[in-house]
Amino acid sequence: MGLPGALLVLVLLLTACQCQLVTPSPEPGPDWLAVNDFLYQLQRARPDRIGETAYDLLIVQYGVAGGSPEVIENLKHSPGGEKIILCYMSIGQAEDYRFYWQPEWREDPPAWLDDHDPDWAGDYWVRYWDPGWQAIIYGTPESYLDRILELGFDGVYLDRVDTYQYYEEKEGRKTAVQEMVDFVIGLAGYAWERHPGFGVFPQNAEELGVQFPEYLETVDGIGTESLYYGYPRDHEPSPADWTARREAILDQWVAAGKLVLTTEYTRRPEQIDDAYARAQARGYVPFVSVRSLGLLIINEGHEPD
Repeated sequence: MGLPGALLVLVLLLTACQCQLVTPSPEPGPDWLAVNDFLYQLQRARPDRIGETAYDLLIVQYGVAGGSPEVIENLKHSPGGEKIILCYMSIGQAEDYRFYWQPEWREDPPAWLDDHDPDWAGDYWVRYWDPGWQAIIYGTPESYLDRILELGFDGVYLDRVDTYQYYEEKEGRKTAVQEMVDFVIGLAGYAWERHPGFGVFPQNAEELGVQFPEYLETVDGIGTESLYYGYPRDHEPSPADWTARREAILDQWVAAGKLVLTTEYTRRPEQIDDAYARAQARGYVPFVSVRSLGLLIINEGHEPD
């Protein structure tokens, strides 16, 4: 005998609810706060060599994958141990050696392309609030971020977030800081829709986490440069007042449960030891390297475990 119509509808609804209840939730992202060492190598990084190290986290270029998700998957489960892999991506400058660069832009630049940065060969300031630039970074199937997601990286390490300062000073653009915050938050939301748990780590401009609570809540951590050594010159201590101001801000990131990565630029052993000691005492995770970030460095006495 068939069920009465109303009862049949009720059974179907209950069955649908049960199906929804047992639907597995998305897998969580990496345990960021379990990271206690990392390697930052952008030049000449070889997957076979960096995979042999015991670093918990790697920051590498997009090109290290060689276009193959298998390379990134193998790095995650490499001979040296399990690893989290972040892909470096500049969002405040364009680089003329990236896949998106068009040679004709030098003579006929798009509206978002600005002056060449004299401090870095091949790098150009960008009007990052322009939809044309943002579409290159994320939001289209061929965007930079989509390619990174397809390769299987665990997250992105966003450089030149501090470009907002350049436009505040150069053009007096009062909206520059809010536009950068919106850019990062928009990028993060887009990534999470496609890969729940995907990590977003801006580099420098840590003040944004204090000025904009939604920014601090959105990102998973922050990377800093030259907190203790390397500003304004490599192999020299950074100014004490500069360090103290930044520590006061970074301590708030730690208190908020965010991973803080510090990169120093010195090769003097006593400075390396000091940088590790001071960073770890405050709950930061340190690494000391050379400015080019072109060497696989394991600092003596501070080996990854």
